[in-house]
Amino acid sequence: MNRINIIALGVRDMKTSVHFYREGLGFHTKEQDESPKVIFFNTLGTKFELYPLELLAKDISEDNTPVIANGFAGITLAYNVKSESEVCQTIELARKAGATIVKEPQKVFWGGFHAYFADPDGYYWEVAYNPYLSFDDNDMIIL
Repeated sequence: MNRINIIALGVRDMKTSVHFYREGLGFHTKEQDESPKVIFFNTLGTKFELYPLELLAKDISEDNTPVIANGFAGITLAYNVKSESEVCQTIELARKAGATIVKEPQKVFWGGFHAYFADPDGYYWEVAYNPYLSFDDNDMIIL
């Protein structure tokens, strides 16, 4: 087991989240509905899904529904880019889409450059340039 096929985020408001990711950030999907029951985005590599939060919790367990809380859950999503300027461009795109910028673009102690934003549900995204990484033909990082 050495792959992740889909990352699913439980969201409180499908319409807001679909608009944020599809129209705001430009994630690709065939889904046209503003508030679908579920939506899959066709990203390079691992696919991305939005699902209503309460239904996702119930899907995990009808009898012992996981706690739904606000705030940092100990997970971040990462978007790696090929330059410092791309970090800044991506953060501006996220800002225009309605993201909360929680850390403006800046140099990092390990030699890179990064920033963080939060989506409408408070999920944190790191946008990072790492001068020590390279990319394959699909713009996926090579470790």
